[in-house]
Amino acid sequence: MPTSTFLNLKPEKKQIVTQAILQEFSAYPFADAQVARIVKAAGIARGAFYKYFADLADAYVYIYSVAMRDIHQQIRVQDTPGYDADGYLAYAEQFLASLADNPYSALIKRHFTENEGAVAIPTALNSPEQLAELAAPDWAATILSHEVIRQVMLYPRLHDTLLKKFATALHQLEGSHR
Repeated sequence: MPTSTFLNLKPEKKQIVTQAILQEFSAYPFADAQVARIVKAAGIARGAFYKYFADLADAYVYIYSVAMRDIHQQIRVQDTPGYDADGYLAYAEQFLASLADNPYSALIKRHFTENEGAVAIPTALNSPEQLAELAAPDWAATILSHEVIRQVMLYPRLHDTLLKKFATALHQLEGSHR
């Protein structure tokens, strides 16, 4: 994650650097990304980049985390106690809909198509401790929702089919939970 030097930058400067990183990782797979293009686009020295981030992987994790945070903050669903199949479905549908005109769409698609194996992204999905605390239907729905989003992004022509199967599976989980 970014250093305290980066976190303490003036908001305008931080935004310029963030945009340059987003532009780089949206346009190029991780293997072809270059610090040189990022620093040129941000108008900073190469040394400044390394004062802000340990390396390209650190910058990638940062921008992907920013994307996920920003997208998830925009999603509004009713929070109900216990397992809620319709809630999981609504959340996934809103996430996918938000990508239509989202500045992070290219980054996320590139992550799924080219970068997923290149950089480890720390998320709740990668945290066995957090997942282990969920009730079985919530655990299954969480894992499945992430995979459905991934599949829809990789195969947009299957959007409706995949969401119908997702809805069916969620409701079957709900029925088995009762």
